[in-house]
Amino acid sequence: MDPKFADALNAQINEEACSAYLYLAMSTWFEANHMHGFARWMKEQAGEEVKHAEKLLGYLQDRGVQPILQPIQAPPHQWKSALAAFEAALAHEKHITGCYAALVEQARALKDHASEAFLTWFVTEQVEEEKTTDDQVQKLRLAGESIGALMYLDGHAKKRS
Repeated sequence: MDPKFADALNAQINEEACSAYLYLAMSTWFEANHMHGFARWMKEQAGEEVKHAEKLLGYLQDRGVQPILQPIQAPPHQWKSALAAFEAALAHEKHITGCYAALVEQARALKDHASEAFLTWFVTEQVEEEKTTDDQVQKLRLAGESIGALMYLDGHAKKRS
């Protein structure tokens, strides 16, 4: 594997770890603000991000590259509202989608067909990640200032599987 591309995949492991940490921070904020359904939703999301990092890590190992884990940046720990937290999550997912697009382009330029095929799963996964997060954003926007609607959405978020 091209060493610079291996470095880029290593950097993506870090992105996924940062994503997990961000969603854990959001989960703790929701818990502190008595929105337990949204807290569970974010905790589930954090778990998915850890699995993504592990998948990348395993791929590097399968290709004979030792992953080098990097420090992760501390995430924010406060948001203005549930909507603001989910909007931040959506913006973050769009950032991650861009990271995967750049990795695919890099794999194509290197004619690394195995890596391009491997990354296809993540590209498809990002469509789902953006959609599920955007669904929450749109529902919270519709709820507006209604505390009842917010509590309903929070209860519904608890059912995420």
